[in-house]
Amino acid sequence: MTAILGISSYYHDSAAALLIDGELVAAAQEERFTRKKHDARFPENAISYVLQEAGLQLSDVDHVAFYDKPFLKFERLLETYVANAPKGFGSFRIAMPVWLREKLFQKSLLLKELKKLGQGTIKPENLLFAEHHYSHAASAYYPSPFDEAVVLTLDGVGEWATTTVAIGKGENLEILKEIHFPHSLGLLYSAFTYYTGFKVNSGEYKVMGLAPYGEPRFKNLILDKLVDLKEDGSYRLDQSYFNYSTGLTMTNDKFSDLFGAPVRKPETDRLEQFHMDIAASVQAVTEEIVLRLTRSLAKEYDIPNLCMAGGVALNCVANGKVLRDQSFQNIWIQPAAGDAGGSVGAAYAAWHGELGNPRKAAQPGKDRMKGSYLGPVFEQADIEKRLSEAGAVFSTLSEDEVISKTVDALEDGKAVGWFNGRMEFGPRALGGRSILGDPRSETMQRTLNLKVKYRESFRPFAPSVLREDVSEWFDFDEDSPYMLMVDTVKPEHRREMTAEENELFGIEKLNVKRSDIPAITHVDYSARIQTVHEDTNPRYHQLISAFKQRTGCPIVVNTSFNVRGEPIVCTPEDAFRCFMGTDIEYLVVGNSVLMKEEQDPKLAEDYKQKYELD
Repeated sequence: MTAILGISSYYHDSAAALLIDGELVAAAQEERFTRKKHDARFPENAISYVLQEAGLQLSDVDHVAFYDKPFLKFERLLETYVANAPKGFGSFRIAMPVWLREKLFQKSLLLKELKKLGQGTIKPENLLFAEHHYSHAASAYYPSPFDEAVVLTLDGVGEWATTTVAIGKGENLEILKEIHFPHSLGLLYSAFTYYTGFKVNSGEYKVMGLAPYGEPRFKNLILDKLVDLKEDGSYRLDQSYFNYSTGLTMTNDKFSDLFGAPVRKPETDRLEQFHMDIAASVQAVTEEIVLRLTRSLAKEYDIPNLCMAGGVALNCVANGKVLRDQSFQNIWIQPAAGDAGGSVGAAYAAWHGELGNPRKAAQPGKDRMKGSYLGPVFEQADIEKRLSEAGAVFSTLSEDEVISKTVDALEDGKAVGWFNGRMEFGPRALGGRSILGDPRSETMQRTLNLKVKYRESFRPFAPSVLREDVSEWFDFDEDSPYMLMVDTVKPEHRREMTAEENELFGIEKLNVKRSDIPAITHVDYSARIQTVHEDTNPRYHQLISAFKQRTGCPIVVNTSFNVRGEPIVCTPEDAFRCFMGTDIEYLVVGNSVLMKEEQDPKLAEDYKQKYELD
C-alpha cells in the first residue's frame, strides 16, 4: 500500500486529501473544522480527519505533497517589487517579514507542523512540492473520466502562472502554455469584485449572481482600455488601472475615473443599477475570454475532452456557455476548483508524476471524485449522542418515515436542513450538508436569503434535479453533479412577463414570478443545475423522487447549510446551531428529525441573537 497526503495551505481555503494506491479516499477543507471561513492555516484538523478515515497514522504515509512551490512565488513577489520600486513599498514592508519568517522556509515549517500532530514524522526527502498550476491541472485531469484531455486552468495567480494549458494523456500531464502575472483573468474579476464593494477571494460569486440584473454596457470599454484580448483568447491587462501588483488595493483612481464612480463602500453605499451593469460587463468579458480560449484550444489540439480548474472554473455561467458552444464534446470541471482542490492535485501529481504510477481506466462515464462526498460521516448512535448533548429534542425514525415526513415539510413550504452521509468537498452543498425548499414557492428565495442565510436578497438558489428528468425542465441534458453548469428553464415552464414587468429595472425584477419553479429561476430564466444521481447519493435521490411522486416536480431548492460568513456545517452540533439560530423549521440529521416548535425557545433565541449580531 502506498499512501500520499496532499496539502494546500497558507493562502486561503486550506485543505487535505489522501490517496491510497492512487484512489482518492478522503478530502476536506480546514474551515469546516475550525469554523473560520476560508481558513488559510496549516490544515491540522483536515489532515487528522483524512488519516482517521483511512485508519492511518502520519507514520503510515509514504509521501506528503504540497500544492505550491514557495521559492518560485517569492521570486515573483521580489521581482515585481523591484521592477516597480519605489512604488509598492508599503505592501513590500508588510509582506516581506512574513515571507522571511515563515513562508520562505516552508519545507521546515511543514515538517514542524506535521510533527506537532503527534503521529510520527515524515522524512524531508518524502515531502514533495508541485507547482501551483500543475496541482490545479492534476486535480482536474487525473480524477476526470477521460484518458486524454486538454486541461485549462484559470485563477488569480500561482507562482508566476495565471492561465495555463496542459495536455493529459494516460498518466502523463504536461503544461504547454502559460500566461504570467500580472496578466490574470482571475485578478481582473477580483478587481471588479473589489470595485463593486464585495470581498476579494470570496465575493466573486456575488458579482456573477448580480450580473443578470444589469446590462453589459461597459464591456467594450473594458476591452478597449483594460484588456488587450487576442483572437486565440490570450490577453494582457493595462496595469496603469490596477493596484494589485504592489499595492494594498485591487484598483486605483484611474480605474474609478474610467467608469465615473468611486469604489463602492458596502457599509454605506447601496447597490445601484450602475453596479449591476458593471457586474454584467465583467461577466460578459470573462465569458468572451474563456470562449475564445476554448475555441482556439479545441481547434489547435483536436482533442474532444476539456478539463478545467482554478477559481475562474467556478464561474458556472461561463462554463454553461462553453458547454453549449460545443467546441469540446465533453467537459469535466474539478468540483473543488479553487485552492482547496490543490491538495487533491498535489497528491495525484506525486502519485503519477513523481512516482510514475500508471493511471487506471475509469468506469465508462464515471469520474474518480465519488460525487465529491469525501468528508466526515457520522453513525446514527453518534448523531443521537451529539444532539442530546447539544440540548436538541428529536425523534429517530425509519428510513421511509424520514423521507415521507421531509416531503411533508417541503410541501408545507418549510425550510429544511438536510444533513446526510459524507460531507461534500468543495464550495458547493450537494445534498450532504444542504438547506432544501420547495422550488414552486414564490416566497422561498426571499425567505431563505433574508431569514435563513442572512444574506443579500438578490442571490439565486440552485435546483437539485433528478438526472433522468433534467431535460424535461431545463434546456440541458448532461451530467452536472457538482453544480458547475448554468442553463435556462425550458420555455414551457416559463411564465410570460407582462409589459409592466418587462419595464422593471435591477432588483425590482427580483420578486416577479418567472416560471413554475420561481424559487430557483434567476431573472434571466437561468439556473445553476445540480443533477442528482442514484449511485453517488441514493438517499438524496430517494427524497427528490418521493417529492416528485407527491407533487410531479423532480426538483428541490438546494443551498449550502450555513449562514453568511460561516463555513458549511460539518458536525451534527454545527447543524443544530444553524437550525436553532435561523428560520429553518425542520432538520434531518441521519435518521433523527427535529422540528423547531419542539425545541427550547430560550435556546433558539440565544442562537438567533448570536447570528444576527454576527
